[in-house]
Amino acid sequence: MKTNLSALIASVCLIALTVGCYNSVDGRTRTGKPFVKDRIESRYERPLDQIFEAAREVLAFNGTLTGENRIANSLEARIDNNTVWVKLDDVEPNICRVMVQARKSGGGGNVALASEIDKQIALQLQAR
Repeated sequence: MKTNLSALIASVCLIALTVGCYNSVDGRTRTGKPFVKDRIESRYERPLDQIFEAAREVLAFNGTLTGENRIANSLEARIDNNTVWVKLDDVEPNICRVMVQARKSGGGGNVALASEIDKQIALQLQAR
């Protein structure tokens, strides 16, 4: 009896630690594994419109663009069973912050994909 109770308590604790909610860069709360590194932040000395267009082209090239919000300056795409969000903010005049977040279909973080998308955005901006 004690063994069954201990196993039940251990499994409930394991489930509670592995399932939760996280915030995406576009401001929504979603289910997935919390406390996982899944974002990359960069700053560019370019106008926001140029960076937005470069990010849109990179996401469309790598996967399917599923959301575009010009008011909040955010993009969402599906790339190889991963969801990728890109959020742009004006920090100072002519300096913009770009946050790239990538999550796997199971809710785990994918910082390697976020880093790759961030690098491609930088290369796209350099080509302009």
